[in-house]
Amino acid sequence: MSGQMNVTPSAESIAASAKAALGKDLPPVHKWDPPFSGNLDMRIARDGTWFYQGTPITRPALVRLFSTILRKDGDDYFLVTPVEKVGIEVDDAPFVAVDFTAEGSGQEQVLTFETNVGDTVVAGPDAPIRVVRDAETGEPSPYVMVRAGLEALIDRKSFYRLAEIGTHHHDGGQDWFGLWSQGVFFPVIPSEELPQK
Repeated sequence: MSGQMNVTPSAESIAASAKAALGKDLPPVHKWDPPFSGNLDMRIARDGTWFYQGTPITRPALVRLFSTILRKDGDDYFLVTPVEKVGIEVDDAPFVAVDFTAEGSGQEQVLTFETNVGDTVVAGPDAPIRVVRDAETGEPSPYVMVRAGLEALIDRKSFYRLAEIGTHHHDGGQDWFGLWSQGVFFPVIPSEELPQK
């Protein structure tokens, strides 16, 4: 977020504004257009831990509250209330998918993910799964879309479980090993790269 000034909005003031705006559903942060108030010393680590002024936020209810007012504009992340918009840092994805359930099989399979902040999302046309491979190590980083450009990194244990229910499918002129959910096939790795049994 270069070029943005650092100011001193506090986590407490943002939390108070968020509480005032929060109803039963997620707040309509996409409709709010408050002035930019600067950057807040808040960071979401790759493992999903939220930090404020270098210290982990240990209250799950507060993390959940902040997560409901998170918005991504371009490559930048903001906490947005009706009256304030502050920039925060996100190391990778803002959420972590910590578990999932699978119902059905084959093209009828439905994968439902749960995030570290209590969101549930069903993978499908509106919530795709994607896998990014590290250019040097080839290590996969799998993600699922949660909402409005905000993704969850699928944790390692869940990814291993997903690999157990994956299947091969010809997609886009290539054979892939991947996952079905809500009738959509999500490629994970080219079949030819898998070890032969």
